[in-house]
Amino acid sequence: MSTSLPRTGTQPTPAGQPTEQPTEALAGLPLARPPGCPFDPPAEFGPLRAQRPITRMVYPDGHLGWLVTSHDLVRAVLADARFSARYELAHSPFHAAMAPVAPPGDLSGLDAPEHTRLRRLLIGKFTVRRMRQLTERIEQITADHLDAMERHGPTVDLVTAYAQPIPALTICELLGVPYADRDHFQRLMTDISGIGGDFDAAMTAFTAMQEFIHQLALAKRAAPTDDLLSDLTGSDLTDAELAGVGAFLLAAGLDTTTNMLGLGVFALLRDPDQFAALRTDPDLAGPAVEELLRYLTIAPTGARAALADVEIGGELVRAGESVTFSLQAANRDPARFADPDTLDLRRNATGHVAFGHGAHQCLGQQLARVEMQVAYPALAIRFPTLRLAVPAEDVPLRGELSIYGVRELPVTWDQR
Repeated sequence: MSTSLPRTGTQPTPAGQPTEQPTEALAGLPLARPPGCPFDPPAEFGPLRAQRPITRMVYPDGHLGWLVTSHDLVRAVLADARFSARYELAHSPFHAAMAPVAPPGDLSGLDAPEHTRLRRLLIGKFTVRRMRQLTERIEQITADHLDAMERHGPTVDLVTAYAQPIPALTICELLGVPYADRDHFQRLMTDISGIGGDFDAAMTAFTAMQEFIHQLALAKRAAPTDDLLSDLTGSDLTDAELAGVGAFLLAAGLDTTTNMLGLGVFALLRDPDQFAALRTDPDLAGPAVEELLRYLTIAPTGARAALADVEIGGELVRAGESVTFSLQAANRDPARFADPDTLDLRRNATGHVAFGHGAHQCLGQQLARVEMQVAYPALAIRFPTLRLAVPAEDVPLRGELSIYGVRELPVTWDQR
């Protein structure tokens, strides 16, 4: 039985002509995931995507904007420079307060030409040599933490024992954090990631980390070493921009990969045959990572503001209106991916939008891929009997609106 949706009363119109005001709009962004289905998007997205992939939506502050849910329209919005990424222009689909202006160095909240200038500086720093060096370190970091898990013995929390330290220490390598500071750095990262669910501790740690990165940037300018932050000291970045870029890379590269590793293992343990396939098929790591990125889409939603009148999907989006795009709905679009609600590690998931699309597509996506391509199979090979230590429904999920994941993932295994 198909699900019908109320019509908005807005019909496609020729470009340049106003659309009618909707008689009914979506009352806010769907957020609740289906009961017992922690990996699936809210059920409302399916009918929306099928019947009106761009629809009117009322935002928490009363703004009448839009929601986009299909794969092709999400990509169209993200590829169109007439939609601004500046935080202070877009209404939030989550709360009534407008976001502040992006701090120096935060590429996610900038438009061209500022965004273009910073991105060009950074993209050349993810060199083949540096990626090869980081891959070797990621393999060693991964092996070290697997050894520690084996010494500890079952049961462990996979988030704190494995998923969080691997990207944290990789970021240390990327930014050139001195070894003497890495324990302090990791403690701050644990608090910032909200693993313990303490919001005040996370905010305190975030402030401390900003100061840490600021002092690190100044130290690199005074005495450069072989790392990305030092490379940037030779550019025209101000001290504030240099520190801001460091903080941006930290934010972009830690929380996302931590939650992809934790939630990804949770999904794999719910499907033991696919987890076993990672152990037996060395060629599966790459496709498996792409499919997990598509299937889980841990950064599910974003927003843009129209700088001009733009026609999208037969609807006229007026200048000043906000458009929320659902990456998770786009990645479950049956028009792009066959049987999209099934996790299939052998699927060709090319074209997913888990890393975004267009000018703001994730800068560090190749590094994130390397971390996951190393960490998932290594875990499956070392612990072939790995399984959940609690019922799946008791795994505490991280329900924050920006990044989805697990707070803890208690796992156990048979000792050899």
